Amino acid sequence: MEARESRTEAAEGDPGISPGPPSAATAPPVERAAARPPLVRELLLVVGLFLVYKFGRQLANGHTGEALRNAHRVWDAERTLRLPGEGLVQDALLHGDGVVHVANTYYATVHFPATLLFLVWLYLRRPRHYVWARRVLAVLTAAALALHLGFPLAPPRLLPAAHLVDTAQVYGPSVYAAEPAADTMANQFAAMPSLHFGWALMLAIGLIVATRSRWRWLWLLHPLVTLLVIVGTANHYWLDALAAAGLLGIALAVLRPPRPARSRVVRRSVPAESPTAPPAASPAADLVGSGAGR
Repeated sequence: MEARESRTEAAEGDPGISPGPPSAATAPPVERAAARPPLVRELLLVVGLFLVYKFGRQLANGHTGEALRNAHRVWDAERTLRLPGEGLVQDALLHGDGVVHVANTYYATVHFPATLLFLVWLYLRRPRHYVWARRVLAVLTAAALALHLGFPLAPPRLLPAAHLVDTAQVYGPSVYAAEPAADTMANQFAAMPSLHFGWALMLAIGLIVATRSRWRWLWLLHPLVTLLVIVGTANHYWLDALAAAGLLGIALAVLRPPRPARSRVVRRSVPAESPTAPPAASPAADLVGSGAGR
């Protein structure tokens, strides 16, 4: 008798056995390509969302008085909540010109490229997670835009009561004009929520969910460093980061990540019996047979 070889996939049509689709990480290249949305459409969609956000923020420009009043409210709320002063982080940065210059450079150059590389990597390697992450970022950004328009907020570097240094203007590099009213490229009164922190936190969460490396939790260093940078450079309050984290939490609760695919059932077949071999007789049958022949 020959035993049939074991199989690592469930037999088609067997009841109660569901192989399930392979995960995006282990799927063959053909299956990953099938799950990947069209590139041109994604480029147009991402660029379009960015332009809507970029120009939508400009609608909040010019509300200087309201933005400063809101800044006083946020500053007083932080003191009521006994949050640490933003000046504690800035004092640490100001110990050396090199440190504060690195912080300003990080703020100016890491935000968009890191998020773009995150989306590109997911698109190429984890297409199902890419669709999820892109949707979460779109919801977070749309909610942030609505809050920017409804609650214009001057950053702490523009609030006299904060007594903080505008590190970008003093030490460079800076992405903002010296006078907010003359800044035609950016809205300086859109401090809450901080998308610098919100996008960085989503980058870390997305990579932790989409990968299985034991070192993947180190991605949390990115939002941590981003938080210290945005506060130390006086571009954001603590509450700006908390607001971004809250909006991201809501988006993640509504848009759940793709479920990991079930592993394929390992099924081993029972050794096949020879069709010509007669059934083995039991001992009781032998006794009955021997008695009947006497």
